[in-house]
Amino acid sequence: MRGQALLSPSVTRRVIDADVAEVPEPKRPDRLDLLTRRGTEVLRLLAAGLSNHEIAQRLVISPLTAKTYVSRLLTKLDARDRAQLVVIAYETALVNR
Repeated sequence: MRGQALLSPSVTRRVIDADVAEVPEPKRPDRLDLLTRRGTEVLRLLAAGLSNHEIAQRLVISPLTAKTYVSRLLTKLDARDRAQLVVIAYETALVNR
């Protein structure tokens, strides 16, 4: 309360170092290696919140082709839905947090 530290600097450093050491680095699961360059690009756009139509416009492909890419992503990544694909993209650091 008087501006003094509750812990000595050496103790504070050990606590911070122990906490940081427990945070695992995001790993790129092997299953992402199954994706083509275009599939990875579609996943990034999907994670950005784009619809199939918007993905199609951005990549200059048909909406049906965009839908097919999303369907294949669901299968390859064993995801239930688009929301789970977004989670996978963030957990694997495919997109910035």
